Amino acid sequence: MRRLIFGIGCLFSATLVAAPPRPFNLDDLALERDVSDPEVSPDGALVAYSVRTTDLKEDKHETHIWRTSWDGKETVRLTTGKESETTPRWSPDGRSLAFLSERGDENDATQLWILPRSGGEAEKLTELKGGVEDFDWSPDGKRLVLVVSDPDPEAPAEKEDAKKPKTKKPIVIDRFQFKLDGYGYLVERHKHLYLVDRDSRKVEPLTTGTYDELLPSWSPDGKTIAFVSKRGPDPDRTDNWDVFAIEARSGAAVRKLTSFEGSDNDPEWGDSRLAWSPDSKLIAYVQGGPDKLIYYGLHKLAVVPAAGGQETVLTPTLDLNVLSPRFTPDGKSILFMLEEDQAVHLAKIAVGGGPVERVVGGRRLISAFSTAAGHTVILSSTPQAPEEVYAAEAGQLRRISTQNDAWLAGIRLGAVEETSFKSKDGTEIHGFVVKPPDYQLGRRYPAVLRIHGGPVGQFELGFDEEWQWIAANGYVVIAANPRGSSGRGEKFQTAIYADWGHKDVEDVLGAVDDAISRGLVDPERMAVGGWSYGGMMTNYVIASTTRFKAATSGAGISNALTGYGTDQYIREYEQELGTPWKNIDAYIKVSFPFLHADRITTPTLFLCGDEDFNVPLHNSEQMYQALKSLGVQTELVIYPGQYHGIRKPTYQRDRLERYVAWYDKYAKAPKAAATAAPADAGAR
Repeated sequence: MRRLIFGIGCLFSATLVAAPPRPFNLDDLALERDVSDPEVSPDGALVAYSVRTTDLKEDKHETHIWRTSWDGKETVRLTTGKESETTPRWSPDGRSLAFLSERGDENDATQLWILPRSGGEAEKLTELKGGVEDFDWSPDGKRLVLVVSDPDPEAPAEKEDAKKPKTKKPIVIDRFQFKLDGYGYLVERHKHLYLVDRDSRKVEPLTTGTYDELLPSWSPDGKTIAFVSKRGPDPDRTDNWDVFAIEARSGAAVRKLTSFEGSDNDPEWGDSRLAWSPDSKLIAYVQGGPDKLIYYGLHKLAVVPAAGGQETVLTPTLDLNVLSPRFTPDGKSILFMLEEDQAVHLAKIAVGGGPVERVVGGRRLISAFSTAAGHTVILSSTPQAPEEVYAAEAGQLRRISTQNDAWLAGIRLGAVEETSFKSKDGTEIHGFVVKPPDYQLGRRYPAVLRIHGGPVGQFELGFDEEWQWIAANGYVVIAANPRGSSGRGEKFQTAIYADWGHKDVEDVLGAVDDAISRGLVDPERMAVGGWSYGGMMTNYVIASTTRFKAATSGAGISNALTGYGTDQYIREYEQELGTPWKNIDAYIKVSFPFLHADRITTPTLFLCGDEDFNVPLHNSEQMYQALKSLGVQTELVIYPGQYHGIRKPTYQRDRLERYVAWYDKYAKAPKAAATAAPADAGAR
């Protein structure tokens, strides 16, 4: 009987393996594992990294730490539990792994933990009410520098007090920038550097004051900690981050190292940490553009003497963005990530400057890297596979994590092709076309034009679940990188400065024309959609043309006057458009979709989180109300408790379901939506 059951089991297993691959579906969202933050151990033998998974029962994502041997043959999950663990960082001797977690904290504050290299029970190192946001080891492993938030004044003093109903105090605001997505209203709470002794657990402040100090990096000789801060008369009024240094002792004086009147190593630029040369004499960092260019400025690689002196830009003529510098062990070169035309490479340059060498190139996305003991790993993805950890050896890649192999094995993905075409004025634009998994040559398909956020950013050669979901439902996905996108140089990025919804609209419409001319798309069955600036651009598109039979506009703005003072971009508004009372024409110009909402005939679905301080809900409400007033088919979906990025798994799934349902209803059938307007609503 056992043999019979075993035989049936083998047959069933073989049948499962032999089953033909299926198209991507929304159940795959819960199966996908998000790999991040790779870190090579000091001896080069192990690689730690984070893996985010989905807990459907709790309706949340959780992140845990894994460890893989350099040869990829041994993989172990190091942490478990209900709370997430993130940011794995090896101790200098490689015997321990520090990480951040809220596990077991009565105030739900993130604390620092230490885990033995071999695994086992982790030790909680801090009990700080404000929580730990970031950290770095001292070279001798005896201390760590922490980024610690000031405690929340509304937090209960005792655990018992948390159970008692309490009337919250009024929120008193006196700052220039007074709100931030994910944080809420900004009262005078700041982030400072602290030192913690590993053995005694004694914590002492390193910096104080009315500033935020971020991205600390300990010098190899153990004497100095570099960090970034804004320390002008009113930090809220500028993006002028600078690099500072301080001796690694309480009471030491802070020294300013950079003087560029723009952003140096802005913390919003992802994992661009300050990098020390092995001899502790130089600090490498990323320099942005002038303050006036805000996020449109190019990111350049620079170095500054740690003792003080003139900063030097190493890539003055490189018209591409750089990120995340790291010195090579011999101190002669600097490794960094190089963003270039829909891809991100690992590159290298000599400390004295010179030609840039692509160490790991190819048509792929590299999103992080780590190097130690002559071993380098990268985190990389392609349009056909999510991010995994790879060993980089002599320019070749060897995969050492396999977190997504199991579910990918049973999926038939849509083919992703890079495209190049001319916009209305002859400018060359690049992008992507994603075909349905069962694409048939010669057949014209319904299409969805997807538009990325930013505006500075780009659709990249990485795995995109949204593209695959829409393609699996029988659509050709068109994704362009219009002017304003990164990866093509500063002139390309700044082309839409204070001129939103003009050249970039022409560019994305050029992508549609290109797909039609190639015989891929049925021009009578087209939809458009995007999130953030992509939602904003969607509004511009449907106010400029009636070609699209359906639209989904997520967390977008159409009336710039409602944005000023109600979202987190007050500096950006005043730099790019000026103040409304002095430059009202600029605000009216970029508010075209709302002020000409009567030109819109496209059925449009608006979506937003109710706690979004990036592009607040009232922007979507306003456009919804305008179309409702005009009798255009519309609907508004509000996600409770969500910020600009929708985080809850059920809401993420719901959003994708609604996209396709809306496209199916109004765009998929040839006669799904009738319009009385001509093909184009006229010049703006």
